Amino acid sequence: MLDSYFKIKERGSSVAQEIRGGLVTFFTMAYIVALNPLILATTDGAGEFIGGGDRTNAIIIVAAGTALIAGILTILMGAIANFPLALATGLGLNTFVAVSIAKNATWAQAMGLVLIEGILILVLVLTGFRIAVFKAIPTALKVAISVGIGLFIALIGLVDSGFVRRTPNIVWGSSNSKPSAVPLELGDGGTLVGWPIVVFAFGLFLTIILMIKKIKGSILIGIISSTILALIVETQFKVGNSFISPTESNSRGWGLNTPALPKDASGSLNLTDTPRFDTLGLGFDDIFGAFTNPKTGLLAACLLVFTLLLADFFDTMGTMTAIGNQAGLVDKDGNVQGANRILIVDSIAAAAGGAAGISSNTSYIESASGVGEGARTGLASIVTGIAFLLTTFLAPLIAIIPYEAATPALIIVGFLMMGQVKSIEWDDLGIGIPAFLTIILMPFTYNISVGIGAGFVTHVVIRVVQGRRKEVHPLLLLVSGLFMIYFLSSPINAWIG
Repeated sequence: MLDSYFKIKERGSSVAQEIRGGLVTFFTMAYIVALNPLILATTDGAGEFIGGGDRTNAIIIVAAGTALIAGILTILMGAIANFPLALATGLGLNTFVAVSIAKNATWAQAMGLVLIEGILILVLVLTGFRIAVFKAIPTALKVAISVGIGLFIALIGLVDSGFVRRTPNIVWGSSNSKPSAVPLELGDGGTLVGWPIVVFAFGLFLTIILMIKKIKGSILIGIISSTILALIVETQFKVGNSFISPTESNSRGWGLNTPALPKDASGSLNLTDTPRFDTLGLGFDDIFGAFTNPKTGLLAACLLVFTLLLADFFDTMGTMTAIGNQAGLVDKDGNVQGANRILIVDSIAAAAGGAAGISSNTSYIESASGVGEGARTGLASIVTGIAFLLTTFLAPLIAIIPYEAATPALIIVGFLMMGQVKSIEWDDLGIGIPAFLTIILMPFTYNISVGIGAGFVTHVVIRVVQGRRKEVHPLLLLVSGLFMIYFLSSPINAWIG
């Protein structure tokens, strides 16, 4: 029955392979359950924490809601689209909601805008517009998007592990500072320090060795083995977390989760917790409030929705393309099998995130780690979704896994996705230069949409200069114009006040 529904054998996979792939995807992106609450657990324009109460209460309820919605939507992706793609609250989008929207409105109004954006993007899918745009993109640029995302997730892995870090600003006196000449550097001050780096290196080389030996489950074995080593290291050396307070940090500490066995107040082992879903329905409480709020206003609220829409639209398109290419689920023109169903579920996820009060949900590029483990069907997504649902009760257990144990998987997947670069026509400047900008700007700006937009705009400009404007699809011209508005949104915001 499973094989008939999910086409497991047809896609060269097995049930065991799909389960391994689904678990790897979950372990690689489970950090969002801990990270999303830290971003959203702040005050809005009215000085209130999301869900009411204090910051601790906000963290608890956002964590539960994040896991719940991720689980439900990822299961839907597997069951409806039969695609190995997991969904959860979008990083970057949640920061934009917390900083750019909620600070000038209430949480209910901010989530109302997210809900509206999700509904609009669903309409674009149902009318066929989103698929039409996808098909209008030249095949070589679709490949460049996939390669760029590969580099992007490799950089995420290096940064989250602490192997690469931001160079501190140069400070003169108490009030003057300037950015460092070099934005990133090796470790801390050019030196690799701390036990977490050792755990990361162990996981990376173990995974590489297992891959060379062609051992099934190499990525999953690497994550589990590294987590066990991290537990031993923390028990013996008391490394601690890198974040101590808003003004103090520990450069030798763990990046997000401190790997320690969870215990309750009495010191007994505690692997479960009772979830609370207080934010469910928050997006419906004041859905149009931001349009009449004097701190935002009609025009500014519309521009905020547009920014969310464009980022969500192309982030997902890029992620879907990358996963499809890696899994071999694309046709000769680079179009992904079942793309319309994938985009429908993803659009529902955007609206569901706003309705549930945990920010827009979107497809996760970390799904590539599961594909690297062998996932080829929606069964892997269902496994990932079930793991997220269990997380609503087992949050203390999932918190054991540190960044440093999961990030080696991203490095490996970045390598696997990089191999597609050879199929790009570098001799054609109308393809080569846009492809190059797409590839480098995704990691350099830490933003998938920026890379895609730069590639589109550059491709259109070069083709016009070459006198080959007729080769550019009209939809690509339209989208490039929208990207120009996106890139210029800050001065437009200043102009309209």
